[in-house]
Amino acid sequence: MAQKTEGLIYKNHPLRRVGGMIYYGSMADPYIILMQVKETKKEKDLEVATKVSVELQRTAPDLKSRDRVVKRSEKDSLYAAMDISAIWLERALAGK
Repeated sequence: MAQKTEGLIYKNHPLRRVGGMIYYGSMADPYIILMQVKETKKEKDLEVATKVSVELQRTAPDLKSRDRVVKRSEKDSLYAAMDISAIWLERALAGK
């Protein structure tokens, strides 16, 4: 029997959107990715991201917010941001 999952899953990790922020990964893991859509443009009827900030963060609750950020980058599309996010998260969780 297939397990019922709630929400989106991308490459075996949960994906949640809150406004212009996208969280990739689980808070139960030591690392997550935070993506923030900075700029968009109108393409026909859709808003398309043209500037996305990507951060690999530690999830330890005792750290200050500025100390949680491990890596930071800016990408010119959501596709590029998701691509680098998947790589960073897998490497961080594997301990590389």
